[in-house]
Amino acid sequence: MRGLVVEDDAALRKQLVTGITAAGFVVDSAGDGIEAEYFGLEYPYDVAVIDLGLPRRDGMSVIRRLRSRGCRYPILILTARDRWQDKVAGLDAGADDYLVKPFQMPELVARLRALVRRTGGWADSVIACPPLKLDTREQRAYLEDAELDLTAYEYQLLAYLMLHAGEVVSKTELTEHLYPDDASRDSNVLEVFIRRLRQKLDPDECLNPIETLRGRGYRLALPRA
Repeated sequence: MRGLVVEDDAALRKQLVTGITAAGFVVDSAGDGIEAEYFGLEYPYDVAVIDLGLPRRDGMSVIRRLRSRGCRYPILILTARDRWQDKVAGLDAGADDYLVKPFQMPELVARLRALVRRTGGWADSVIACPPLKLDTREQRAYLEDAELDLTAYEYQLLAYLMLHAGEVVSKTELTEHLYPDDASRDSNVLEVFIRRLRQKLDPDECLNPIETLRGRGYRLALPRA
């Protein structure tokens, strides 16, 4: 999953990036409203965290402009403003959730995961495409109730495919959501991860849940529970 953090306080921004990255997200960050809008329009995020009190352009304006330009990924407002009127204004501007500072990182991460799941049509922290099951809170994957031994990238790859089960996901979409900008985005590397994941999901060569659609990408061909 790829997230955007917008916070003008450098120390808090670093804390947010560290905590959200540790939860398995690829994270970009911005320190002012102009930079935030650029990132928000330029890259395909799964979720964004935006402070309201930003320099150069306030967070409320950024949210409105992103929504007006067709950005539909969920946005969580993170701010010191705790009046109910500010919460209403933020939600009316297009935000999906609102968290007041000071906050606890586990709560923030839980809210972000919930927003991403709900965008994909999942309500519970455990998502299932039998015989696969993914515990997004614990970041564990299971095949027929047996835990899979996955690397971090393999887990993120499987999580993205399961959140978009039945949909065709292009190589470009996968690499943009799984790798930071400064990492290698060689499509051959992605193919290696796909092959390794298939081997772990289909050790007996009877399941083969990840389909390759030539020239289009990949699809998890399992029904949602």
